[in-house]
Amino acid sequence: MQRLLVALLAAVDAAIAAGVGLAVLLAPLTLLWTIAFGTAADWGALWPLTGTLWQFGHGVPLDITVPKDVIVAAGIAQEAASFVVSVTPLAFLLFTLLFAARSGARAARSGAWLLGSLSGTTVFALIATGVALTSRMQAAETSLLLSILLPSAAYLAGAIGGAIRVVWDDGDGGMLDRLHDIVDGWGDWGTVPAAAVRGAAFVVVAVTGASALAVAVMVLLRGGEVVALFEAARVDILGATVLALGHLAYLPTLIVWAASWLAGPGFSVGAGTAVSPAGTQLGVVPGIPVLGLLPENSSIWMLIVVIVPIAAGAVAGWAVRSRLVWEGTPLRIGPRAVIAAGIAGLASGVAALAAVLAGGSMGPGRLAEAGPAVGPFALAIGVEVLIGTAILLLSPRHRDELAEERTDRWMAETAASDAAVGADAAALIVDGDHETVPLDRLPGFEKPDGPAFPPR
Repeated sequence: MQRLLVALLAAVDAAIAAGVGLAVLLAPLTLLWTIAFGTAADWGALWPLTGTLWQFGHGVPLDITVPKDVIVAAGIAQEAASFVVSVTPLAFLLFTLLFAARSGARAARSGAWLLGSLSGTTVFALIATGVALTSRMQAAETSLLLSILLPSAAYLAGAIGGAIRVVWDDGDGGMLDRLHDIVDGWGDWGTVPAAAVRGAAFVVVAVTGASALAVAVMVLLRGGEVVALFEAARVDILGATVLALGHLAYLPTLIVWAASWLAGPGFSVGAGTAVSPAGTQLGVVPGIPVLGLLPENSSIWMLIVVIVPIAAGAVAGWAVRSRLVWEGTPLRIGPRAVIAAGIAGLASGVAALAAVLAGGSMGPGRLAEAGPAVGPFALAIGVEVLIGTAILLLSPRHRDELAEERTDRWMAETAASDAAVGADAAALIVDGDHETVPLDRLPGFEKPDGPAFPPR
C-alpha cells in the first residue's frame, strides 16, 4: 500500500477517535441540556463543558472555582470554593488507547507503521489543540499545555504499542528488523525481552479481570447501599441519568482501586482514611452512590486476597514457560530469572501509571487525597507478581519437559542427517560422465551377504 494512503487512513482513524470521544459526551449532554433548560438554554456553554470533560477524561486536572453567588446561596465555606479534581474517569482514556492501537496495527500491516502512527498522532494533537483553545471555562479551568500533551501522548502510546506488537512478529524491513536481528544474536538472551512483555500482558489482563470480578461481587453484596444513596440524593430522572453516566465513565477507575485492594495496600477516599484487606477506616465520605460499595469493615484474614496477584504472576510464568518449550528454546536459570524480573518490573510500572491516573484529588479539604498510593501499589504488585512468576519459571524442569526437549533434538538431528545423505546421493548421481551409478555406491547402502534371494 502506498505510504501516502497509509498516512491518510491513519489521519482519518485519529479524527474518528477524537470525534467519537467528543460525540459520546456531546450527544447526552445536548439531550440533558434540552430537557433541563429547554430551547431557551445558553447553548454557548455546551461546547466548553464538553471539551473540558473530554480533556479531563484524558488525565488533565480540573481547577474548580465555585462562583461567589453559589457560595453565598449554598453556604459553602470560603476555603472550599476553590479546589482541584484529578481522579480521572479512565473510560475515555482507554477508548483512545484501544482505538489508537487498532490504527497502529493496521498501519503496521500496511508496511508503514511509523508514518501511520505519527500521522495519526499529529491529527489527534491538532484536534486536541482546537478543543483546548475553544473550550475554556472559568468555573473549571485546565492547563492549556496539558490539554494538548496528555491526549496526544495517550494516542501516540496506543498507536506505537499496537504497531510494534505486529511489526515485532511480522517484520518491517527497517529499524525494528535490525533491532530484532541484534536481539536474536544474543543467543539464549534473545527471547528475554519478548517473553517479559508477553508475561506482563498476561499479568495485566489477569489482575484486571480479577479486579472487575471483585467490583461485580461488591455490587451484588452492597447494591442496596448504592440504591439508598441514590434515593438520599433526591434527584429527578435527569440527575439520576447524569449520575449513572458518570459512574459508567469511572468504572475503569474503580477497577484500578479494586486492584490496589487485592494487592494489599488498598486506597483512600480522603485524608486519614484507608480501605484495605487488613482493615477499613472511614470517616465521613461524600454521598456519591458508587461509594456505597465500600466495605464497612475488614478482617486480617482478608489478606488472603493477595494471592490473586501471585496467581496472576504464576499464570504468566506458566504461559511464558510453555511458549518457550513449544518453540524449542528452553533457557538456563539466568535468562529465566531475568524474564521473571522483567515481568514483575513491567507489571509494577503499569500499576504505578494506573495509580497516578486513578488517584489524586476529588474535592476540597480532606478529599484532596483519594485513590491508591502510587509507591505501595506498584511495590506490592511487583513483589507479588515476582513471587508467582518465579515459582513457575525458576522451578526445576520436569522430566516430561526434558523428554520433550530430547525428542525434539533427536528429530532435528535425524532430519539434518537425512538431508545430508540426500545431498551426497544427488552429488553422486550427477557426478562424472554418467547420470546414474550402481546402487551399492550410494551412501548408506549396505550390500547384503549371501544370495540376493534367500531360499524359501
